[in-house]
Amino acid sequence: MSEIQIWTTIFIVLSFGAYMTIAWRSRVRETEGFYVAGHGVPTIANGAAIGADWMSAASFISMAGLIAFLGYDGSIYLMGWTGGYVLLALLLAPYLRKWGKYTVPEFVGDRYSELVRTISAVAAVIVSFTYVVGQMNGGGIVFSRFLNVDITYGVIIAAVVIFVYAVLGGMKSITWTQVAQYTVLIIAYLIPAVAVAQVMTGIPIPQVSFGQILDGLNSLSVELGLEVFTDPFTSRPMIDIFLVTMALMIGTAGLPHVIIRFYTTKTVRGSRWSAFWALFFIALLYTTAPAVGAFTKFNLLQGVNGTPTDQLPSWVENWAATGLVSVNQNADVINSVSNDPAAGADLTVNNDILVLASPEIAGLPAPIVGLVAAGGLAAAMSTAAGLLLVISSSVSHDIYFRYVRTHAGDHERLLVGRIAMAAAIVVAVIAGINPPAFVAQVVAFAFGMAASSFFPAIVLGIFWKRCNAIGAATGMIVGLGFTIAYMLYTLEVFGLAAHDPILGVSPEGIGAVGALVNAVVTVVVSLMTPPPARHITEMVESIRYPSPRRTQAAGAGE
Repeated sequence: MSEIQIWTTIFIVLSFGAYMTIAWRSRVRETEGFYVAGHGVPTIANGAAIGADWMSAASFISMAGLIAFLGYDGSIYLMGWTGGYVLLALLLAPYLRKWGKYTVPEFVGDRYSELVRTISAVAAVIVSFTYVVGQMNGGGIVFSRFLNVDITYGVIIAAVVIFVYAVLGGMKSITWTQVAQYTVLIIAYLIPAVAVAQVMTGIPIPQVSFGQILDGLNSLSVELGLEVFTDPFTSRPMIDIFLVTMALMIGTAGLPHVIIRFYTTKTVRGSRWSAFWALFFIALLYTTAPAVGAFTKFNLLQGVNGTPTDQLPSWVENWAATGLVSVNQNADVINSVSNDPAAGADLTVNNDILVLASPEIAGLPAPIVGLVAAGGLAAAMSTAAGLLLVISSSVSHDIYFRYVRTHAGDHERLLVGRIAMAAAIVVAVIAGINPPAFVAQVVAFAFGMAASSFFPAIVLGIFWKRCNAIGAATGMIVGLGFTIAYMLYTLEVFGLAAHDPILGVSPEGIGAVGALVNAVVTVVVSLMTPPPARHITEMVESIRYPSPRRTQAAGAGE
């Protein structure tokens, strides 16, 4: 066993042991604890849990890699995901928390009808499954490289650990485990970034110092057949940059596993402060990602440029064993680098290895490499657990107990919820072993689906009293159906041939168009059909405005 494997094993055993201990101490026996942690999570802890839930394998493992190879255009992920979180925190979360239900389908069910609740529950399952595929694959990548475990078995190991702590305590266990996971992942992300910044620039603040290497990075990029790192619109048309950013932004605001986090606090004010702390915790990683991408790409290109293929750095051989790095057998010297296997470059590097390989590429010691591996697993598992809880609650709480066992007791509800979660994990493992794209791209597809299904229904449900059930149901079906159809049209999945994007709109960006289609259909159908009942409009007003009797006490209670 190599030194890197020893340190990786140590960090993974310690972190997994901590997660299991927390899960055991946080186990629950009632549905309120399982779904919303009993509304008893402190504000700062909830903010850290939201941060961990938010910073998935896509953020930790894949985002910096995409920025490295997309350059300026990679900012779509930074702008879309962070902008969407602000949109969620300011526009939706306080109102949904005041409504006081367990799940997003419950909100739309009360606001519209049982039909809309069912559609929303099905959409939540589809979105969450798509999202969780990326997390499972990210966990498999970590195990594959650092412990020489096949990606298939790596995915299974990560799934088993998630299953144990998620099933034991539901949201309560997941929340406190995610606080620990955030601590692990942010330390694992910042320490290598600070170390590399100090070595390369003498300034240990990566967010500030990475600008010093950009000129050299641009020159190296061109020399090795890549686009200029700082030039805009080199990888995507301008319209697609806008649409992908918008899809990620409004998809963020509609993600059910993030929205449910705001139900776990004691008060509406607590949910607002949770949003503030979460944004702070998220910013620590998101402002560092461009620096990690730039530093790692610079070190990578500088280390292989003009190097004979039999004298490449050791990290190339290490990662080649996972299948995520490959050297052209016909090349004697590395004169070109790409992240696209079809480009035929001398060296092909998968986006998803950049962060995990960064300490090795920079020549940092083995303990830091092992720490980054533990951080990658923490990021993947924290988000996967939240997503699996959404799937569990949608299947059991919003479908099974609405139509099959309406009078079931707490014990039966918990049992069915746990069975649903177990089934979801099995399906997620199967899909995670063979994902359709890079981790961050798979996640982007989930955001597009959330944008085209949930966002218009939630926003119109809060801010437009005239919106009715028929309009919302039609809009969600049309918007989500349109988005999924376009993704299947442009992706090579399920044995279908991929087609060229229409008007340059990528499958990651079509969610923004789907959301617009949803909103237009919802408005038109709502105006053509009878308005909602009076008690519905009064409910909408009650979550937007304090009642006169509570105006004086608003500052004290909420």
